[in-house]
Amino acid sequence: MTNLREMIEKYQERFLKTFKADYQRYLFKKINFEEKLVGIIGARGVGKTTMLFQRLLELKKIGKQCLYLSLDYPFLSSMNLSEFAFEFAERGGEYLLLDEVHKYNDFASHLKMIYDLSDLKVLFTGSCAMSILNAKSDLSRRVSIYELEGLSLREFLELSSKRHFEVFSLQEILEHHQEIVKELNVKSKDFENYLRFGYYPFYFCKKDTYFESLLNTINLSIDIDLTSLNLIEQRYTYKLKKLLEVICESEPFEVNYTKISTLAEISRVKLYDYLSYLNDAKLIRSVDMQCNGLAKMAKPAKIYMNNTNLMHIYKNPKIGNVRETFFVNQLTPQYKLQAHHKGDFIVEEKYIFEIGGKSKDFSQIKDLPHSFIVSDQGVTNQERNIPLWLFGFLY
Repeated sequence: MTNLREMIEKYQERFLKTFKADYQRYLFKKINFEEKLVGIIGARGVGKTTMLFQRLLELKKIGKQCLYLSLDYPFLSSMNLSEFAFEFAERGGEYLLLDEVHKYNDFASHLKMIYDLSDLKVLFTGSCAMSILNAKSDLSRRVSIYELEGLSLREFLELSSKRHFEVFSLQEILEHHQEIVKELNVKSKDFENYLRFGYYPFYFCKKDTYFESLLNTINLSIDIDLTSLNLIEQRYTYKLKKLLEVICESEPFEVNYTKISTLAEISRVKLYDYLSYLNDAKLIRSVDMQCNGLAKMAKPAKIYMNNTNLMHIYKNPKIGNVRETFFVNQLTPQYKLQAHHKGDFIVEEKYIFEIGGKSKDFSQIKDLPHSFIVSDQGVTNQERNIPLWLFGFLY
């Protein structure tokens, strides 16, 4: 074990020498790092490993005994994780930082043992919430899970311009959007850039190959993450990728489960499961219709790509779909959003939003209280007409 620990420490030092990410994401200050078992989950490429290294540097600066290891290292495949952790604790270890924990077989049982039988504080990352929260061992009562989203428009602008921008609540945007818009003075070109390549932090180090990396993200999420967890059968992966392409090209995509299951030669039950897994893997976002009673058991009303960057992998995404995808993406991390029978969406079961271009009017929602137009206009003098980009400042 000693030789293994020394090898891991050498890898850690090599990574730290080349690590240069000073910018702290919105989630960093929200995490209670002093809890005994903390997990950061999120899609591939949103910056979980970066956050882990930032925490590692903080711990080393204050003299804590800490160790980072990525569980996709090939030489760790035969390691007993819990035994390694116990030995590290016996030698004075205080913090164990585990990256890609879902890559380790039966990781939940080992995390449970480390939690119950040592004083180590463990911070880990994982790409798929389902693999963590639905693991055989009941980690959910022990672990505090935090979900990391991709860059908001606000964060993208901070990284691009080196300026600081405030976060605004939904209530502040609804009540004071005219003043906020004038204060921020966001250019339409900046918003267009974000829609194309602003969601994943790795854009800033892979500008020339960004879309190739995005396509690779989709392939790895389906071909490796979901299939290795035995959530999706290998023979269906190609058809699911084609389904993502259809979602991108639609305006927006309303699911015909019977037709899809027939064309893909997948049972309806299995299709429901597969779409749920794609949602958990942060490749798509499902939006339910606002309804009551047993109607809540019905299928999602609409399905969107997780974010607008993924849409631009494919040719000519429909502008209406892009607008709605951005709105859904920026609001769902913090607010309850549902499809509405008159407007496009209802948020927190109160505020109704109709999404559209500069010519969008109130004809569909004119008699509805708490209703708003969300449009492409950069500045508007109407109290209930809000620029779409402003909803990128919610986190």
